[in-house]
Amino acid sequence: MYKPRKPPVGPIRVRMPRGIEVLGEIVELLGASRFKISCKDGVERVCRIPGKFRKRIKVRAGDWVIIKPWSIEPEKGDIEWIYTRTQANWLKRKGII
Repeated sequence: MYKPRKPPVGPIRVRMPRGIEVLGEIVELLGASRFKISCKDGVERVCRIPGKFRKRIKVRAGDWVIIKPWSIEPEKGDIEWIYTRTQANWLKRKGII
């Protein structure tokens, strides 16, 4: 028999950018697993989504992500983490985004 999941009671754990990683908001879906992302450092980047996220998580404009810029072409990057709605709300309350 199906039992609905209870929401977690403990503290919310949120992954933060490390090293050269940058926070960004998805502005536009370009197709072929690519997105235009407006980053917190003021640069708009075209980023791709890896296979581990591609079919498991729905991504839409307005979602917040962590990206890792490419060393060769800084205007491009890879999506490293996709925040859930709860995590994004927590980041907004804390003033991080």
